Amino acid sequence: MFVQRRNRNMLEAAFTTFALIYHVTVNNLRKQERNPIIGLVMTVLRGVTMIAGFYLFYAILGIRGSPIRGDFVLYIMSGIFMFQTHTTAIGAVAGAGSPINNMTKHDPLNTAVLMSAAALAALYRQTIAAFTILAIYHYFIEPVHIEKPIACYGLLLLSWFSGCCIGLLFLSLRVWWPQGGLVATNVYQRLNLVFSGKMFVANTLSTAMLHTFSWNPLFHIIDQTRGVAFINYSPRNSSLTYPLYCMAALLMIGLMAEFVTRKSISVSSLAGR
Repeated sequence: MFVQRRNRNMLEAAFTTFALIYHVTVNNLRKQERNPIIGLVMTVLRGVTMIAGFYLFYAILGIRGSPIRGDFVLYIMSGIFMFQTHTTAIGAVAGAGSPINNMTKHDPLNTAVLMSAAALAALYRQTIAAFTILAIYHYFIEPVHIEKPIACYGLLLLSWFSGCCIGLLFLSLRVWWPQGGLVATNVYQRLNLVFSGKMFVANTLSTAMLHTFSWNPLFHIIDQTRGVAFINYSPRNSSLTYPLYCMAALLMIGLMAEFVTRKSISVSSLAGR
C-alpha cells in the first residue's frame, strides 16, 4: 500500500507520463466548468462573438467585401481562429503549474506534465470550437470551401505551438515576478489584437506598415493561412521560415529559463512577497 511504484524501463516511464498528461488535461478541461459540454459551448460562443464583432466593425466602416476574392466571413474566421488559438495557448502555458506548486513535489508529476496538459487542453478547446463554427456556417448559412484544409489545420497547430513557446517565457517570468509577469502576459495578448494582422492582408500593406507587423510570427502564420485557404491569394510579404525560426529560438530560451527557475527558486524565496 505504501510502496511507491517504480518504472522498470523507458516504455513504462513513457506510458506513465502520457497517462498522467491525459488525466491532468481532462482535469483542466473540467476545472472551469463542471460540465465539459458547457465549457466547449462557452468556447464556441466566444469565437462566434469575436467573429460577429469584427463583421459588424467592417460593416460600420463600409467594408462589406473581402480583400481576397472569396467568402468574407471565411476571411474573418481565418484570422480569428489563429489569433484565439495563439493567445489561448499563451495564457494556458503561462498560467500552468509553476516550480513552487506543492503538487510538483510529488513524483511523477512535474512542471513539464502540467505545461503539456494545459497546452493540450487549450488546443482541444480551440479545435472543437473552430470545427463547430465552420460546420454551423457551412450547413446553416453558406457552404464553406477551403482550398487546402489539412494545411490550414497544420498552420493552426503552428499558431498553437508558437503560443506555447511564448507562454513558456511568461511562465518563468511569473514565478519570479507574479504581478509583473501577469501584466506582461495580458499586454502581449492585447497587442496581438492589432499586431497579429488578422484585420489586414499582407500583400496590400506598404513597406512602412509591413515593418510594423512583420516582427510578429502570428502575422506570418495568419497570412500564410489565407494563402492555403483561398485559391486566389498568394502571400508575398510573409513566410513560414520566420515563425519556425522564432519558435525554435523562443523554445530554447523558454526551456533554459524554466530550468534555471526550477533549480533556483524555492517557496521561501517568495515568502516575503
